[in-house]
Amino acid sequence: MATLSHPFAIITGASSGIGFELAKYCAAGGFDLLIAADEPKIHTAADLLRASGGNVKAVQVNLATQLGVEELYAAVDGRPVSALLANAGRGLGHGFLDQDFEAVRFVIDTNITGTLNLIHRVGREMRGRREGRILITGSIAGFMPGTYQAVYNASKAFLDSFAFALRAELKDSGVSVTCLMPGATETEFFERADLLDTKVGVSKKQSPDQVAKLGFEAMMRGDSEVIPGWQNKLRAAIAHVMPATVVAEQHRKLAEPGSAKS
Repeated sequence: MATLSHPFAIITGASSGIGFELAKYCAAGGFDLLIAADEPKIHTAADLLRASGGNVKAVQVNLATQLGVEELYAAVDGRPVSALLANAGRGLGHGFLDQDFEAVRFVIDTNITGTLNLIHRVGREMRGRREGRILITGSIAGFMPGTYQAVYNASKAFLDSFAFALRAELKDSGVSVTCLMPGATETEFFERADLLDTKVGVSKKQSPDQVAKLGFEAMMRGDSEVIPGWQNKLRAAIAHVMPATVVAEQHRKLAEPGSAKS
């Protein structure tokens, strides 16, 4: 049973991958949890977290829609939110002009519109109490023109930039904003984004547990950002100094359909 003596955390995209691991670290850190995802697996995730001793409420909602965000926020039931881990996101492979535009819209509305809508609602409440932590899952992909992942990388560029700007706006407010910027991570992302026939899809990746651990610890310290892994730090640094045209061509070699065979 949840208790108001415990801090309360919301984690989106928590049915698997980084989001589920973030939820595990929050539960171990003494938080009661409200977890959300757009698939029934969120209830299985809740059962696993409860089995480990967590106090968990799960909601299956589509955060790409206004209604989905409203349903999740209603599930807060007026309880003060100590931490919001805005992790929900979707990817999309192949060339932009070859993609179905409804799939494009879904990526934008999940990664950007729904994320900002939820942060706006919860962040106002945090600012009013002068207490809270916000973790936004961006990506080092936001530093790179994403050839064959153009919409996804652009959405992460938006989130990376937004996180730093919001942090500056909330300076001295009692609310911290941390941007978690992982690289390729061993999750269902690549299958869902139809990237399994690409070099990046078959490459060696970081474990979601490692990424989540570093993200959770950075959030609890109130750090501005964390890039898990020295290789990802190196990739981010290179992307900052190389011409965008060169980075875009390098990304083509990683994400072009069929590149896994070359």
